[in-house]
Amino acid sequence: MTKIRAILFDKDGTLFDFNRTWANWSRGFLRDLAGGDDRLARVLADAAGIDLDAAAFARDSILVSHTPREIAAALLPHLPGASLAGIVTRMSTMSAAVRQAEATPLVPLMDELVQRGLRLGVVTNDLEGPTRAHLREAGIDGAFMRVIACDSGFAAKPAPDMLLAFCEMAGLDPEEVVMVGDSAHDMVAARAAGMHRIAVLTGVATRTQLEPLAHAVLPSVAGLPRWLDAQRPGLFAA
Repeated sequence: MTKIRAILFDKDGTLFDFNRTWANWSRGFLRDLAGGDDRLARVLADAAGIDLDAAAFARDSILVSHTPREIAAALLPHLPGASLAGIVTRMSTMSAAVRQAEATPLVPLMDELVQRGLRLGVVTNDLEGPTRAHLREAGIDGAFMRVIACDSGFAAKPAPDMLLAFCEMAGLDPEEVVMVGDSAHDMVAARAAGMHRIAVLTGVATRTQLEPLAHAVLPSVAGLPRWLDAQRPGLFAA
């Protein structure tokens, strides 16, 4: 079997715990868009798929795996006078400053993976600006050879385009890459690209939802080193 030479990570829900990072922020963002109008805030929350009182995401919430542009398009009909670009810009500006809740201490994990000789990348349906700000805040931006976001010029997940772009940039075949993500979008994209698929449970999706799509489901990215060690000798690059 071809050796694994790289690991691709989704960002939200994978490197960073989704609920601990985004639940309260999303509630505040929607209330901000509503301009203090509680009725409108609840209409926006329904459109986005979040319980405004409990700050809990529905499993099919557009806030979980869709791009900022897709989220803005779903909210726009409820915001007369607003523009798609304006909502996206507001979302990008506000989200870039959000303190991320790491799924596990990320600096030592990334250091270990790099020391194993693995090349690392990020493919996310978030915008590149906030993504780089979040990685920089966590102190891991230097670990990734490529960061590909929804505004990097490739179709967003669940299309495989961003994943295949990473392979082309890194000079790798898809079967040499493991994709790690928390959503069906991640797993579907990885399957279409021909990559190994590892799902984690630090997003909104459940084990039952992810198991049919993934080669393995881990509680979090903290389990990656042990998972790598358990694989057949010779599968992973030294």
